[in-house]
Amino acid sequence: MQSFVQVQALKQSFPSPSGEGDLVVFDDINFEIAKGDFVCIIGHSGCGKTTILNVLAGLEAATGGNAFIDGREISGPSLDRGVVFQAHALMPWMTVHANIAFAVRSKWPDWSRAQVDQHVQQFIDMVHLQGSENKKPSQLSGGMKQRVGIARAFAIQPKMLLLDEPFGALDALTRGNIQDELVTIVRQTKQTVFMITHDVDEAILLSDKIFLMSNGPRAKLAEIVTNPLPRDRTRATMHHDPKFYEVRNDLIDFLVHRSKTFAAA
Repeated sequence: MQSFVQVQALKQSFPSPSGEGDLVVFDDINFEIAKGDFVCIIGHSGCGKTTILNVLAGLEAATGGNAFIDGREISGPSLDRGVVFQAHALMPWMTVHANIAFAVRSKWPDWSRAQVDQHVQQFIDMVHLQGSENKKPSQLSGGMKQRVGIARAFAIQPKMLLLDEPFGALDALTRGNIQDELVTIVRQTKQTVFMITHDVDEAILLSDKIFLMSNGPRAKLAEIVTNPLPRDRTRATMHHDPKFYEVRNDLIDFLVHRSKTFAAA
């Protein structure tokens, strides 16, 4: 059975500043993602995580290889994929409602205003922003802005959600609260998710599989770790599972030791 997302022999390189050959960021990246899976990708800066995400989003073309979603090759941006970046990317002159409605109208241009309003409100409620519909981004906290970005991405009902460290700039408490909300939303919608994170605990909480990138240049997808914790894990309870510490120690060991060894090899 064909996987929902397929990446084959992906490569990205750039001209060397010295003019001698190319600088290869990553090479021969191969992986598959099943429909409904939540995948986190971890690796040190410079290994090409964001570039891989941008290729999946259709925002960047790889030097070599191919990427497919639902049997179709990715060749540019599409409303089939929702993207949330670390910077919220909201339109500052628009309200919360208008920011989400703009995306909804792009996906369903024939909808009436009543249909759009009802759909937008559903996703505002989903991220618990009731009462903030008419506020502009300047009136929102960092966590609230990210909730709007998440609501906007989910509102277009994409085939895949792409998250580039969406909680990296948030304080620990806000980050934890939004993580919990994301877990709930993904379980309700059975969304397929590809997420970049530097937070090992976040990866264990959210993901079904964790992709480990070796150090760049010429980074590789070194290992794929299947999360052994049950899917109903929560931030409050997962630390009580002995498997949590096993997988956490393995991930940290990779980042500290094996990522360098793999790259050197």
